[in-house]
Amino acid sequence: GRPLPPGWKSYTSPEGLRYYVNCSSKETTWRHPSSSAEAPQRPLARQSSSPYGKTGPLYSQPSIFGHKLVFRTQSLAHSFVSSSILVIITLCSFSFLLQINCVTFPLPGEGPEQQLLKPDEWSYCDYFWTDKKDPQGTTSLPGFEVLLQKQLKGKQMQKEMSEFIHERIKIEEEYAKNLSKLSLSPLAAQEEGTLGEAWTQLKKSLHDEAEVHLKFSNKLHSEVEKPLLTFRGDNFKKDLKKYDHHIADLRKQLASRYASVEKARKALADRQKDLEVKTQQLEIKLSNKTEEDIKKARRKSTQAGDDLMRCVDLYNQTQSKWFEEMVTTSMELEKLEVERIEWIQQHLRQYTTLRHETDMFNQSTVEPVDQLLQNVDPAKDRELWVKENNTGEVRPVDMDI
Repeated sequence: GRPLPPGWKSYTSPEGLRYYVNCSSKETTWRHPSSSAEAPQRPLARQSSSPYGKTGPLYSQPSIFGHKLVFRTQSLAHSFVSSSILVIITLCSFSFLLQINCVTFPLPGEGPEQQLLKPDEWSYCDYFWTDKKDPQGTTSLPGFEVLLQKQLKGKQMQKEMSEFIHERIKIEEEYAKNLSKLSLSPLAAQEEGTLGEAWTQLKKSLHDEAEVHLKFSNKLHSEVEKPLLTFRGDNFKKDLKKYDHHIADLRKQLASRYASVEKARKALADRQKDLEVKTQQLEIKLSNKTEEDIKKARRKSTQAGDDLMRCVDLYNQTQSKWFEEMVTTSMELEKLEVERIEWIQQHLRQYTTLRHETDMFNQSTVEPVDQLLQNVDPAKDRELWVKENNTGEVRPVDMDI
């Protein structure tokens, strides 16, 4: 083929069409640059105003309009250029962008560096934009689904904690029951004196301790187990499903818009190819097509370009809506998770408070025992026992003859 001017490179489109890129200006054209160098280049000023750049703290998303393609056709029916019609359009497959499941992302290292929405916070709204592949790589899970699974897992963990506390309560109740039963035991009931008093108080302390543990189990049920079990009732999962359906619907709309873009892009490529062929046939006089036929093909090509531009605009609007809803909803889920953790923290702290109180009350049940044990006096006990059980204080004497 003919040599390219300095700074130009040749590529082949996915449809098999050859196009040319100016490495400096990024201009792209179907025409060989040496044949159109004389014509003035007047790119249209049409730009995409990405809605992402207008959302305050949100970082500036890349516009889908990346690598501009300049389509240029000329009527060569006469020895002069009758007109130049430029169609500036973006073909996603040509741009410095990447589509993942119909969502547009910048290629690594391309475009301005994105800033986190909430720097240094590891916020949900910054880290769940792409889909997560399973270990086998056969299916993928949307980032929003990962957040929803976290919520469901949190609900399950909360339920299991409640079950754990329930088992702890059963232990306390059984312990209290056994203590109360043991306190009524007749074992060593005949012990006497100061030691007998201490032993009786020790058995009574078991009954008092049983009451402490029973009170502890009741408070565990009302102040720990029940709040953990009832926090965010059955409606919580329904609310999560509403979030899920809302975001899923937006993704479906986005996929539909993306399909429209691809369809319109292919239609434009077909129209451009048809126009190119007709123009070349006219140039080498292999066809009797009139300039009117060329104009008709050019109009169809321009219309196809406008259709593609419209589809891209609709796609961008839908992606903008999805983006904004993702930010809003993910931050709502983040808030819910903070509330869940703080709620559990509060009630587990209540568990430790009740546990300390139980230890304190248990201590108070043995304090009377300690006091009586300190007062145990073997001499006193001997006195009391002797007084009650003596058989006579007159001692035997020697026999007289």
